[in-house]
Amino acid sequence: MTNSEVVIGVSVLYALALFAIAYLAERDVVQKRFSILSSPLIYTLSLSVYCTAWTFYGAVGSAARNGFEFLAIYLGPTLIFVGWWWFLRRLVEVGRTEKLTSIADFVSARYGKSVSLAAIITIIALIGTTPYIALQLQSLTLSFSVFTHQEQLEPFSSHQNVTAFILAFGLAVFIALFGTRNLNASERHEGVVTAIALEAIVKLVALVTVGMAVLIWSLNPDIELINENVVKHMNANSVFSSRWVVLIMLSAFAIFSLPRMFQVLVVENQNEKQLALASWAFPAYLFLMCLFVMPITLFGLSQLSPNSNPDLFVLTIPLSQGYDSLAILAFLGGFSSATSMVIVAALALATMVSNHLILPLTLAMRTRFAGNPSSNLRGLTLASRRITIFIILALGYLYFQYTGGTDALASIGLIAFLGVSQIVPPLFGGMVWRKATKLGAISGVTTGFILWIYTSFLPSFGESFLFNSDIFEYGLFGLWILKPYALFGSDIPDPLVHSFIWSLGSNVAVFCIVSLLTTPSDQERVQFPIFQMNDARQSRKSLFDSGGSPFELLALSQRILGHSDGVAFFKQAALSQGLSSGLPTVTPAFLDGLEKEFASVVGAATAQAMLAQFVGSRTLSVSELIALADEQSALRAYSTALEEKSNALSESAAQLKLANIQLVHLGQQRDQFLTSVSHELRTPMTSIRSFAEILHSEFSDQHNRPAQFAKIIHDESLRLTKLLDEILEISFLESGQPTLHLSKISVQELLERACTSAASLIEERGAVIHYPDQNIDIITDADRLVQPFINLISNGIKHNPSEQPRIWLKLQIDDNSEMFRLIVEDNGAGIPHLSEFDIFEKFATASKGSQSGIGLGLPISAHITRLLGGTITAENTPHGARFILELPLIFQQQISQNIK
Repeated sequence: MTNSEVVIGVSVLYALALFAIAYLAERDVVQKRFSILSSPLIYTLSLSVYCTAWTFYGAVGSAARNGFEFLAIYLGPTLIFVGWWWFLRRLVEVGRTEKLTSIADFVSARYGKSVSLAAIITIIALIGTTPYIALQLQSLTLSFSVFTHQEQLEPFSSHQNVTAFILAFGLAVFIALFGTRNLNASERHEGVVTAIALEAIVKLVALVTVGMAVLIWSLNPDIELINENVVKHMNANSVFSSRWVVLIMLSAFAIFSLPRMFQVLVVENQNEKQLALASWAFPAYLFLMCLFVMPITLFGLSQLSPNSNPDLFVLTIPLSQGYDSLAILAFLGGFSSATSMVIVAALALATMVSNHLILPLTLAMRTRFAGNPSSNLRGLTLASRRITIFIILALGYLYFQYTGGTDALASIGLIAFLGVSQIVPPLFGGMVWRKATKLGAISGVTTGFILWIYTSFLPSFGESFLFNSDIFEYGLFGLWILKPYALFGSDIPDPLVHSFIWSLGSNVAVFCIVSLLTTPSDQERVQFPIFQMNDARQSRKSLFDSGGSPFELLALSQRILGHSDGVAFFKQAALSQGLSSGLPTVTPAFLDGLEKEFASVVGAATAQAMLAQFVGSRTLSVSELIALADEQSALRAYSTALEEKSNALSESAAQLKLANIQLVHLGQQRDQFLTSVSHELRTPMTSIRSFAEILHSEFSDQHNRPAQFAKIIHDESLRLTKLLDEILEISFLESGQPTLHLSKISVQELLERACTSAASLIEERGAVIHYPDQNIDIITDADRLVQPFINLISNGIKHNPSEQPRIWLKLQIDDNSEMFRLIVEDNGAGIPHLSEFDIFEKFATASKGSQSGIGLGLPISAHITRLLGGTITAENTPHGARFILELPLIFQQQISQNIK
């Protein structure tokens, strides 16, 4: 017989393999390698998280007790994927385009992004899923005990307690490592999904292999599959009844309402091709999973002891036949089924708890979140998700400890399905009924949830938790109408059907009645066209004004999205508005895009609450309210309005084209004027400077006022000549593509040339230059590139208030992109707050006083850097300012053309 050491060793190796697969998948994504992670097959296999240990083991146990009732658990999802594929497609499309992060985020976004509704759904999901996690832990410990206590299976022991703790802790570590690497919750979790896909293959192969082995063993003429014991079990209950219908409906609802299923179905979806394959491949997977359930059941009932646990037939049958290796494979199948469910469920719940409970409470405790510069929302969100993962696994473990070995977990799978199904009425109703309201959704969900708790969840514990025999016999407070299994005197013998009718029926009734008695808010009316099933493609009206400071919004974005992602979003937004540099204009469209980016991290409801603190909600006009209230009329007039808008846009485009031509002409005239004036001024300025030098030399040995005046004239003429040179230079750069002369030169040599040009300034201020340790040979236009070097070194000294200015020059090479970076740092006062964008604008200066120029040095540097295929950025450091030039090692002409 296989001993426990072998099982432990195989389990550890399998767990390490999952870690390795997840790590390699994450690495491929980071390095942007070609992989099969975006394959529709991986997506389809990840949907197998629906098949948990309760399905892997429990389907056989259900067949042994109730015959073909187990088929209902597979028929429900099959009907949804085959018959309601259009609904799933709309569900996935909305979730992907709106960057929704969870089932709670989806429902709350439909109802005006209600924070309270999202919190209620999160609590329901947490209560409904925690005991289901405990069920997975119990199935794993029981299956492990088959190998260690085969002769005498203990329902609950300290040994199983330790096993469950190790499993819970290991799963928590795995999820925290690979489920929270990206803060953006709407991004793919490639490592987790790949591990889930591998586990899907393992559990399918395990169950099919055991089933085929059973068929082979059944060919033995000494084995009789049908006997009195089998007939007694198979006819225990009638199958095709009201319970059968309820089971099909619950399993159908579960395929998109369970947090783990919404995670893999919607959040992890990348394109419609994945769902198209899953529409037939996933039902095929379910068919293979249930194909051998009945043969395994018949074999176990006929060949094993009547006292054998039918839930463990998949394990005990191979062991009874002496095939220990096959039993280990079956154990790995059950292990995969349980761990895949726990991983995805904990990941989804951690996101929901963080976004809809922790962050809203944090915002509520701060009157103005953005006003606190020390706020680190990104760190808080990441830490809260990781801590929540460990708390969820700890709750599952504690629930297992309390109920382990009792009958409470035997039916918790269906009870959990019913609890989470309370989300379905506001979800589906909100997508098809425009009059559905937030108050109706909250009222319906709360009513159904309370009745589910009273009629199903608490009674599942029997008389061991809160309830006693008097409540079951006489009702709560002695009121016969409050009997948990006979509410209001109803005579429904099946407790599951009874709870389904009262909880879900009351949910739907209250939802509809309250929605009819209340009026949707402006935000709810705006959101409905986005979610409605017929997808009228109406343009979305923004809920925000165009107010708010772009600098404050940038600061908030960096705290939520991260520094680099926040800056990248603002740069892209500025480019989309036609701005080559600087911050974008805060428009309603920009705020809508920013809200979606925030929603991908903290959820739609929390994202809207954050932006509302900055700019406030937009006040809808009377005409807009009328249009929103009469959407059917708007749909009928949609075609006509679209045609009128098209004509207006054509006319506007023609006017814009004419205005653009005029602007180009004016720009050319401006450049010509500046060039002509600069040329005309250079001649007299040269004469003035020459005569000033003569005068200065005449009075150089005298210390009188004429000598001072001559020096002033000379210095000012130099300054004006430099100004004229800068104007000519930037006009030349903006007028077209200058001719470039490429040559091979070392960066070290260019830096030495730049320092030689600034030698007088360096000597005057006593500045210290720290050259880079390494040297790099590049191919570029050396005469052009040396100008930005001179400007940056000179600026670092000239605008430095330190007694001894210091300049650090550093070089870095990026082998992957064939680029190099020159980093210029100083020990000055830094750049004024949030001027990093402005200083590259023409005539913008970051300092005041006599040392301040007119603001052309850095724009010229930026133009030359872009001309040579690179970029230049600026940022503050704790001790001064830092400028970063990124340029190609080998310049190619097409690089400059693309950038320009």
